[in-house]
Amino acid sequence: MTPIAGHAAEGDRILVMLRLPPPHFRSGGAYAGGYGDRIGHGQLMHEARRIARDHHLTLVTDWMMPVIDLDCFVMRVPGGISADAMAEEVSKDSHVAWSQPMHDYQTLATAEGAGPDKGEPAGHDDPLYPAQPARMLWHLDAVHRLATGRSVTVAVIDSGIDARHPDLAGQIRANVNLVDGRAFAAEAHGTAVAGIIAARADNRIGIAGIAPGARLLGLRACWQTGPSAMAACDSLSLAKALHYAIDRRAPIINMSLGGPPDRLLAMLLDAAMARGASVVAAYDPRRPDGGFPASWPGVVAVSGVPLSGRRAIYVAPAAGIPATEPGGKWGLVDGTSYAAAQVSGLIALIDQARGHSQGRGQERSMFVLSAGGMIDALATVQGKAGCEGACRSPLAAAGRD
Repeated sequence: MTPIAGHAAEGDRILVMLRLPPPHFRSGGAYAGGYGDRIGHGQLMHEARRIARDHHLTLVTDWMMPVIDLDCFVMRVPGGISADAMAEEVSKDSHVAWSQPMHDYQTLATAEGAGPDKGEPAGHDDPLYPAQPARMLWHLDAVHRLATGRSVTVAVIDSGIDARHPDLAGQIRANVNLVDGRAFAAEAHGTAVAGIIAARADNRIGIAGIAPGARLLGLRACWQTGPSAMAACDSLSLAKALHYAIDRRAPIINMSLGGPPDRLLAMLLDAAMARGASVVAAYDPRRPDGGFPASWPGVVAVSGVPLSGRRAIYVAPAAGIPATEPGGKWGLVDGTSYAAAQVSGLIALIDQARGHSQGRGQERSMFVLSAGGMIDALATVQGKAGCEGACRSPLAAAGRD
């Protein structure tokens, strides 16, 4: 990333994509990236400055994305000018791959809810484990005898995760801040999502994650916007996080958020799935087709209630879920954000149970569905032998195969 000093504060932002010169780029082990020959970057920067000057824009920063052979330049539009119109104008420049407005996204948490009936005795010694809806609905005691997600990595693209939380100690492989201009902070939404996926089990405190043997890449692309768990993100922060996850070959990517369709993010989602990653996103009932990225083909979209439509929307618990909170606390959370987190944990279990090198891509995104579209986690992790004819692919679940 190359920050540009003295940029203006007013106006919307657009993203301007310039093609990376392949001979000059050498991807390194650190995500910061670098050019083996910096002349190539200098040429792109010169071109970006020319584009900004020609269109009366302010160049803010850039971020190289070698996975998709692009350098993404952020430019600020003068006040009173439409970002959509400016992006369309800049896209006509022969040196620009394309341009688009910077889009905004939100995490999909709701107000706190009441916990579920505690039911049968728990199989872990974590005191809040009996209150976890997935324990009964997904038969987690039996599922965890088959798999815990051991040696599986889940990338959590979200707000900041509290890696010092006692239920997350040792579970976070990396905790990276990809939000420009905002210092890292442990935040409610990301910490809750992380705990639901991979909180430590049998440590006599808190909860047990759906995949307690998994490890997390904490990718802070969102920032908390108030005292609640709600957090905001934008196209660039999400793109940087997706690129990081792809570059680190994360087999599972959790995106408990939603917003408008975005060409840059769609290209990165395709790149992730082409490399065998499962991308899980929360369904937003307030947006057409559940919002983006849940609406993108190949993404595992998760709702808290059964939905009818042309494609499969998977159903997982979304209310009264005990979760980790910053500062070593626990609380109850509601929302499709947390339904998606549970499905990401379940895919980590599937990954381990079916052998980490098998079942990637389409096969790994197949679930066994019970009545109402709820995922049958035990049958899913067991594989078809335990399905009793109920195994269905996403297309079959939608009535399209």
